[in-house]
Amino acid sequence: MIIDSHSHLDDKRFDEDRDQVIEKIQQANIDLVINIGANLSSSKASVELAKQYDFIYAAVGVHPHDASSYSEKVEKEIISLATHKKVVAIGEVGLDFHYDFSPRDIQLQVFIKQIKLANQLGMPLIIHDREAHQPVLEALRKYKDEKTIGVFHSYSGSSEMISDVLDLGFYLSFNGISTFKNAKKVHNAILHTPLDKLLIETDSPYLTPAPFRGKRNDSSNVIYVAKAIAKIKGITIEQVYEKTTENTLTLFGM
Repeated sequence: MIIDSHSHLDDKRFDEDRDQVIEKIQQANIDLVINIGANLSSSKASVELAKQYDFIYAAVGVHPHDASSYSEKVEKEIISLATHKKVVAIGEVGLDFHYDFSPRDIQLQVFIKQIKLANQLGMPLIIHDREAHQPVLEALRKYKDEKTIGVFHSYSGSSEMISDVLDLGFYLSFNGISTFKNAKKVHNAILHTPLDKLLIETDSPYLTPAPFRGKRNDSSNVIYVAKAIAKIKGITIEQVYEKTTENTLTLFGM
């Protein structure tokens, strides 16, 4: 199987041809796609896509960019969405100290609330961590319970930080950046990530892999991520597919 563990097919960039893009993904033999919520409306859209297409699953949550929109009402609606049988995670949640679209103290408060929500619901977390490595790790260490696990999507930390991620019981996911020649930090992180803790993703429509860089990304391009990882780790692409499928299904209880 081939799984794109992180996509945003509800993104407005797909509004004009979403059905055709989804058909393209199926024709490329991508077996499963997990569509990730970024705010309440995005989470609702993710669930609707999962209802409409058998091979799409959903995650629901509020991205740090939208942390200022979080409220008790939003949380109740996220909880309600999370009860759907095809919702597999709370995400994407975390901290983004690069753009700071929401104040950092608000980002942290909302991140902690959603960690506790994952604990309460018994669901894994999909972590967004941009230029906030230590605060993210500290929040997870302090607030997640022993059973709560998850994935650092679009992993951007150092190879040294990987041990901290693994100590939390979390996985690491890599995307089209792995295909960039100058992305030495990411290549090194892939090299140091155990194969049984590795996932592949596109983060589409963003981070398009090298062959199509500058164009809109979609889940069919996850094969280029797999090829890059196979080359970096010196294994076959079949091994990458086998292990990342196993890891994704295990993490998300699918």
